[in-house]
Amino acid sequence: MVKDNVSDFIVQLKNAGKAKKPSVLFPYSKMIASIAEVLHKEGYLTSIERKGRKMRKFIEVSLAFDESKNPKIAGVTRLSKPSRRVYGKAKTFYPVLNGIGRLIVSTPKGIMTGSMAKRQGLGGELLFRIW
Repeated sequence: MVKDNVSDFIVQLKNAGKAKKPSVLFPYSKMIASIAEVLHKEGYLTSIERKGRKMRKFIEVSLAFDESKNPKIAGVTRLSKPSRRVYGKAKTFYPVLNGIGRLIVSTPKGIMTGSMAKRQGLGGELLFRIW
């Protein structure tokens, strides 16, 4: 059985936002922590907190809502999956929904948005789109 932590994480964020939940608790991994950092910088999350010790580590993220109590995460689309990896060059990174959304990319210099990767001239694995 293959478990895709990235897909689980982004879908839980989307579902928690639709259910108006203030935060999500997820098992800790370096990949999830770096994705959460990028989403925090982009304004989709308000805070990130690591909990637990040794074998039972968790990461708790608080979702961002706008003035009318709507979640900032309206939708996500997973691009690269365990069964089919999708890679792209910096030249092929275009704005998501005319700049409303973000493309999240795993590059050799870490996880970043598509616009940051394009500015640095880095390609990599296209993880997901978020808007």
